Amino acid sequence: MDNFGNLAGAGVGFAVMAFSCILSLVIYLFFAWCLYLICKKCQVENAWLAWIPIVQIVPMVQAGGKPLWWILIIIFVPLVNIVFSVLLWMAISERRGKPSWVGILTIVPIVNLFVLPYLAFAK
Repeated sequence: MDNFGNLAGAGVGFAVMAFSCILSLVIYLFFAWCLYLICKKCQVENAWLAWIPIVQIVPMVQAGGKPLWWILIIIFVPLVNIVFSVLLWMAISERRGKPSWVGILTIVPIVNLFVLPYLAFAK
């Protein structure tokens, strides 16, 4: 009986872990798709790079019309990278024809989950 309890607990743990991994993958794919659509609408040449983790910063910077050296700041400079990321999303919002304050919403928890889909699917 004791072994059954251990096996059941392990099974539940595995199921929770598998569900978490699948949910994380689905969320990542959705946001990568949103970034891909944003890059296509901003006429970024290599929009397909939006699907590759970390490398997706390149088309994002291009979609915002910012120089590529911004990538170094966004990746390597703590705290300053938050400011540059917000400025980047503000530029992307403007290039999509939306108010720049939409980019500021990327630092607001929960609300930031709706910024990329809004920029991707809005006309």
